[in-house]
Amino acid sequence: MKFAVSATSKIPSETANSIQVLMACQGLIDAGQELTLAFPGKFEPDFDAIRAQYGLHCAAFPLRAVRTVPKMRRLDFCAKALYMSSRERPDGYYTWTLQLAALAANLPLGNRPVLYEAHDMPTGRFGERWAERFVAAKRPKRLIFITAALEERFRARFPKLAAEESVVAPNGINLSDYTELPPAAEAKERLGLPSDRAVISCSGHLYAGRGVGLFLDLAGDFPNQAFYWFGGTAESAAAYRSEAERRGLANVVFTGMIPKRELPLYQAASDILLMPYERSIAGSGGGDSAAICSPMKMFEYMAARRPILSSDLAVIHEVLSDRTALFCEPESRDAWRAGIARILDDAAFGERIAAAAFSDAAQYSWKARAERILASIA
Repeated sequence: MKFAVSATSKIPSETANSIQVLMACQGLIDAGQELTLAFPGKFEPDFDAIRAQYGLHCAAFPLRAVRTVPKMRRLDFCAKALYMSSRERPDGYYTWTLQLAALAANLPLGNRPVLYEAHDMPTGRFGERWAERFVAAKRPKRLIFITAALEERFRARFPKLAAEESVVAPNGINLSDYTELPPAAEAKERLGLPSDRAVISCSGHLYAGRGVGLFLDLAGDFPNQAFYWFGGTAESAAAYRSEAERRGLANVVFTGMIPKRELPLYQAASDILLMPYERSIAGSGGGDSAAICSPMKMFEYMAARRPILSSDLAVIHEVLSDRTALFCEPESRDAWRAGIARILDDAAFGERIAAAAFSDAAQYSWKARAERILASIA
């Protein structure tokens, strides 16, 4: 099929939603589909630069920048993107933008399916109305949820969504980026990380709710181990470096953003991979995703084959289990201190859960994700 794909994410960007869009597109390409990606912007970036920044390995696909007026609240983007795509006669529409999905599903565009990928509940004054219009449309459509928890919440609010009109598709991983990683000791040597102590790390942005305060507390509890946070904007990383210095924590490093193609090696250099989410998590677009999130770093951690220590959030159990990770009560310093100590003291246990998570990672490739979605409309 040839898909007209659209998203309101800024491209290029270092935000998680921008990365997820490009990864999902790569999955569709890997699954044998064609696509054109439309996004708000004034110019179309060079695809080789996009490939390098996002770590893409798929064939190039067209990028279409759509000039927008902020005061139009995305409606001008939706109209322009639909008009542009109509000239290319796509076989279907795939979008992360609810307004565009609702418009496409109700306009006379033939019998082409409309796929809308939801990462949160509809918000804003008109969000529910757009959702109702999409759900009520008679055109073939699919609502793609990143977690079963989000699907359950959506269906409770919009019960008219037919059972066959949705599919749960968690985020994924580029497995090829993790297939030839060296042992931790070699990875540390290549990166110049400490070889005489454990490297305990967390990857991702430094948004509220990601557990940075707990991360610093734990660094204070384990002064003989090295704590690294791989990611975050230059400004946020600098702010937390200052906080670590204020606390007298000489064993903490905030690296700032790591190029995506290099991140697997940093994760492989880690002895423990942390997901210290709090009970409320802010995302790049705001809101609280603690009950419905599908963190991309979770799948990276699984593929990196290193022990995962995670907050015990119900939605995380959709992917991880006691077989593949060690869980701690969110925001409990005592619980996390005990969790780190257990993995440090029981190497066999850490290796066992890491191997089990690595085995499960194969089913979460972006290609497999795309195939799951495509199978739902076959």
